[in-house]
Amino acid sequence: MPVGRDAARWRTRGTTRTVLFVVHNVTSATRLLDVLPLFDDAPDVQTLATCTGSSPFLAGVDALLDRAGLPVVPWEQAKELAATGGVDLAVSASYGGELQAFQGKLTILSHGAGYNKRLATPDTGHRTPDTGAEGEGEGGGGAPVFGMAPDWLLHEGKPLATATVLSHPEQLDRLRRACPEAAETAVLAGDPCFDRMLALRHRRPALRRALGAGDGRRLVVLNSTWGRASLFGSDAFPALLRELTETLPVDEYRLCAVLHPNIGYGHGPGQVRAWLRRAAASGLTPIDPLGPWRQTVAAADCVIGDHGSVTYYAVALGLPVLLGTFAERDLDPDSPVASLGRAAPRLRPGVPLRTQLDAVIDGHVPGRYDGFAALASSDPGGSAGLLRTLFHSLLATPEPVRPAALPQLPVPGTAPGEARLGTPDLTVPLRVLTRVVTDGSAGGPPEVVVTRYADPATEPVGPEAEKAEGAHTVVDEAASDAGRLALADLVTDRGLAADPPGPRAAELLAAHPYAALAAVRTGPGRCLARDRAGTLLDLVALPRPDGFPDPGDPFAYASAALAWQASGRPLAELAAAGVLMVTTGRVRHRVAVRAVPA
Repeated sequence: MPVGRDAARWRTRGTTRTVLFVVHNVTSATRLLDVLPLFDDAPDVQTLATCTGSSPFLAGVDALLDRAGLPVVPWEQAKELAATGGVDLAVSASYGGELQAFQGKLTILSHGAGYNKRLATPDTGHRTPDTGAEGEGEGGGGAPVFGMAPDWLLHEGKPLATATVLSHPEQLDRLRRACPEAAETAVLAGDPCFDRMLALRHRRPALRRALGAGDGRRLVVLNSTWGRASLFGSDAFPALLRELTETLPVDEYRLCAVLHPNIGYGHGPGQVRAWLRRAAASGLTPIDPLGPWRQTVAAADCVIGDHGSVTYYAVALGLPVLLGTFAERDLDPDSPVASLGRAAPRLRPGVPLRTQLDAVIDGHVPGRYDGFAALASSDPGGSAGLLRTLFHSLLATPEPVRPAALPQLPVPGTAPGEARLGTPDLTVPLRVLTRVVTDGSAGGPPEVVVTRYADPATEPVGPEAEKAEGAHTVVDEAASDAGRLALADLVTDRGLAADPPGPRAAELLAAHPYAALAAVRTGPGRCLARDRAGTLLDLVALPRPDGFPDPGDPFAYASAALAWQASGRPLAELAAAGVLMVTTGRVRHRVAVRAVPA
C-alpha cells in the first residue's frame, strides 16, 4: 500500500496522481521535505518516497522518512512503477541514482544555495560522484560543476528532467553556457529553504532567547560543509575550536555549531559528538542537522564558515561572516559562492579570535551583502507559489484555492516534546576574573564585574585581566575530571538531585576543604550560596527592564559573592543591601540577595 499489486483494492481514497520524492541522502531529503507541504489540500494526489541507495551517506535516511510519515517504496519497485506509468511526477533534489528511470516525469530542485561546486563526473551505472582523491568526494578545478554539466543533466543526449528548477537567473545564464539542451527545461522558482529563513527575521528576538543569547551575548555560529576542503576537515579546525571555547568569555558569547549532515552521517553521530565533547562541555552547542539549524543561523551575530551553502545563506540574510577556510578550486569561479570568497573577510592566523569577531560584528555595515542577497532568489518569499503552480501544471491537476505557503519554522524548544536549548551547562572548570566596582556606600547597590572563561590552557589575558582585582577557579562536582576539584575556590552543584540546597551546600564544603564557597542551583537564574562561616545567601536574578526573565547563569552571581568576600567584605553586607549588580561583558544583571537561616 498504497501502490503495487492489489493496491486499488485496499486504498480508501481513489487518488488519480502519484508524486514520488526521490531521496539521495539526508541532505537532499531535507530540501524535498521543505516542499512536501505544497501538496497539502490536494486530495487527488498521493505522495510517496524512495531512496536511490546510491549515496555514500545513507545513514539517517530511513529515520527521516519515517518521521515524515511518507510511504516508502523500495528503489527497484519505484523504477518498476515509473516504467508502468505508476508515477506521474518524480521530484529529486540531487542527480544521484538512476534517474533516467523517471525521464520525462522528473523535476530537479537544488539542495543548496544554487549550483556552485565542482564534483567528479558521475559513473554511468548510478550517477553517483566518484570518491575522488583520498575520498574527498570533491572534484577540484578540473571537474564539471555539479548540476550544470551534461554529465549530470543528460541521458543519451536528452535532458533527464522535465523541469530543472533554478533559484536565480544567473544560474540560467551559466546553464545555457554549460548545457544548452537542459536549459530548455529551466524554471525560475526561487529558493524554498532561503524563504523559510527569510520568514524568521521578525522572530529574531524570540529565537535568540530560545538559544540562550537573549541577554546580550553574541551568538557565534561555527558552520562547516563536508569534505577535506571544509572548515571541519581542515588541519586548523582543532586549534580554532580550542580558541573559540577557551578565549571567549562564556557569559559574553554563545557558541553553536551547524555542521553538514554528511559529516555526522559519514563519520557517525557518536564519533562527531566525541570530537566535540570537550567543546560542548565548554559551552558549544552542536545543532542537530535535522533540527533548528536555520533558526540558529538566522539568530546569529556572526557565522564562522567556509564555501558551503549555509555560509552563503548567512550573508544573504545580511549577517557578518568570517571565512575559516575557503576552497576556491572546488567552486565554479562564476558562481555567487565563489564571489563571496573574494569579498568576505577571512580568519587571520596569529590575531586573537575575539579581536576578529568583535571587529567584524561591530564594523558590519547593513546592506554590505545586499548583492549576494539579490542572487539568492529570483523571487524572495515567493517560491511556494511558483513551485506549487509548477507541480500542479506538470500533474495537470487544479491548484488548491488557498494561497501557497511554506510552514513557518518554530522557535527552538517550543514544539511538543522538543528539548529546550537555552544556555548550556558548563561542566569544565572555569577561571573567573573579578572586580568589585562599588560597595554601595555611595548610594546604589554594590556592583561586581565577573568574567568567566571555560578551562583556558593559560591564564586569561586582555582588558578584563588588566582590570581584574581577583581571580578564582570554579569546578562543578559532576565535572568529568574529578581531580580538578581540589583546585576549586567555588564548588557548584547544578541541582539535578532532589537534595535540600542548604544541607547540600554544607556537604560540598565538607567534601572539598579548600573551597571557600559552595553554590547549589535551585532554579532558573537562582542558586543558594554558603560560605565556611555558615552564611547562606539566596541569589536570584530579577526580571530585565523589558520584562523578560534574566537567563544568566546563577553561578556567575555566586562568583560575584565570592569576589565580594575575597575583598574583605562579609557576605552579610550583600544581604543587607538586598540587591547586587553583576556585570558580565555588556550586560548588567540585577540580582536579589536574601539571607537564609542556616
